[in-house]
Amino acid sequence: MIVYPMNLPTHDPIRLEFENREDLTGTQASKEVIEPSMGALWFAGKAMHRDKFVRDFLGKNEKCKAIVKISKIGSGAPSREPVMNEEEKKQLMLHYYRKQEEMKLLESDTDEAFRNSDWADNTSLRKNLLGLNRISWKPR
Repeated sequence: MIVYPMNLPTHDPIRLEFENREDLTGTQASKEVIEPSMGALWFAGKAMHRDKFVRDFLGKNEKCKAIVKISKIGSGAPSREPVMNEEEKKQLMLHYYRKQEEMKLLESDTDEAFRNSDWADNTSLRKNLLGLNRISWKPR
């Protein structure tokens, strides 16, 4: 009403749709139109029958959001939406790739340099108690 205070123009497709006068013959959109008597509503993978109320499927909670899809009767349930979008898939694949590379690096690391350190010596406590840890056999 703000943009068109005198109502929508007569040639506007939205006005034609509101008035149910839109002509879709010869277009791809004509294949997507489902007559109300030939359509079935689907929610959570189950067909919603005409003789039941929406509350029979959703419960009496008024603050819930339901995505209901329509398909032709007899065509089965419509396809489900993907759990993750493309960006989330890329991030997850990148995370697992980095983790896999880290595991490969850890597996290939057979460096046993830690065996020469003081904390890996089994006799370090005995040497400390006896005062043998500072003995050098090399001449000065």
